[in-house]
Amino acid sequence: MIITRHISLDNDCIEKMEPYVEKHKGNFSAAIREIIDRAGNYNSLKNLSAIDNSMFKWMLNEIDGMLVPDTVLDDLIDPMLIHSIGKLEEHLKRRFSELEWDIDLTLKCDNDSSPSDIFIEITGSPQKTKFVARILSQYLLKNSPEQIPLEIRSVYNLEGCIKIELSRSNEKDSRDSLIKYFGGMDEVTKAVKSRPAFWKALINGHMLSNYNMVTLHRNYFEDLLAGKVPMGEITIETMAKKPIQEIPLTEMLTLIKEVYETSRVADRVEIDRETVILFHNYRNKDVIEKLKKSLVTLLEANGHLYDAKSTANMIVLTHRPDVGIKINEIVGNLKISNSRVDQDLIMFMAFLKGLKNIPDIPISLTALGRRIGKSLLQEYEKENGIKSWELENFQKALEIIDSKLHRESEWKLEGKNLLYTVRKCNIVAEGNTFDTYVCHTIRETFKGAVSYAFGNRAEMDIKKLLSHGDNFCEVVLRIP
Repeated sequence: MIITRHISLDNDCIEKMEPYVEKHKGNFSAAIREIIDRAGNYNSLKNLSAIDNSMFKWMLNEIDGMLVPDTVLDDLIDPMLIHSIGKLEEHLKRRFSELEWDIDLTLKCDNDSSPSDIFIEITGSPQKTKFVARILSQYLLKNSPEQIPLEIRSVYNLEGCIKIELSRSNEKDSRDSLIKYFGGMDEVTKAVKSRPAFWKALINGHMLSNYNMVTLHRNYFEDLLAGKVPMGEITIETMAKKPIQEIPLTEMLTLIKEVYETSRVADRVEIDRETVILFHNYRNKDVIEKLKKSLVTLLEANGHLYDAKSTANMIVLTHRPDVGIKINEIVGNLKISNSRVDQDLIMFMAFLKGLKNIPDIPISLTALGRRIGKSLLQEYEKENGIKSWELENFQKALEIIDSKLHRESEWKLEGKNLLYTVRKCNIVAEGNTFDTYVCHTIRETFKGAVSYAFGNRAEMDIKKLLSHGDNFCEVVLRIP
């Protein structure tokens, strides 16, 4: 039933109704109905003041770090008030006064209707000021124009006083800033609520085992079962939201600490400038060696060479930028057309022998070999316009690489399998330790080329190795 009434309004009331009238395209009745609905919601919110004080404090503590749902936020603060910061401030002061919250609020801006910078100061009891700061910041970011969204630049939280600075930015930074300062537990809470049985079982498992359970990425676990040395780069890249090569070293070390500690792969990880110290309780030497190689390989993929040494319960990784710079220099000089890789290897070996405090030279040689294999393949790819790697074009590229390594090799393609046999390697003399290192480097060159061309798709089965006493090397390469 529709009842018609005649009412009289002064200019102040009409001015306050204008945003609603505009929203409903001049429909005055629809504007009045929305205002009445909002008044009803507002009256129900006033009942908050009737809640027992201790209960109310507990509720505020429980939602700390959680964002208010948009529908609830719209009921708490009218979206139309975004058009005037002055009226927004006036409205909030009146509301907090009626709720008897003892909150004092100040909003300053450079432009009342379309501000580029906003400064907020909230004083009162710590719990309430933090809640008000959260909902007000969320309100301003949610309702700011899409073309010029606001970002939270800083939050200063003193006892009973919170100061917030906001300015124009972009949509991504706007969203990230809200999570950073006020929504730290929001995604966690949503995840737990979406799969409560899973998270309850996982948490109980960790608690019952006194946090001796290990939580791994499926790909990491698969590599372990396959007998490979897993890097764990997928987890790192997911957290950093960028490729591992683009992560700065300082950020990379922080991520390693977070991933290895929270997954419980390590008991504790300490970062001392660029040195990493990983504490563990593993007893099996092979396990410790795999963990050490995993970390070195991970940092190598990040573009940094590390030496690693292990004791009974810890692994120490030391940054070696001097070796890394030399590797970059050698690889940077390599060209398919005129490089002499064998001479570069000999020079690099002489360089390593002149260094002190390198506990594991083969790690440096592994890094060099992989970089050479990748670099040579990249040059071949560029010169020959290779768009994708198959066994056939990979074989042709490796024939050129072998010529640079003074190696005589044979190739036999059988379906998806490539049998690769090295008959003679002129820069490796069996029985000499120095040349054994060179042999190791050349093998890593092959692995680096395979990894660049095929990634995780490639499977290698080493049949024979020259350094193991056979008079030739033989490897089967499979691409599923």
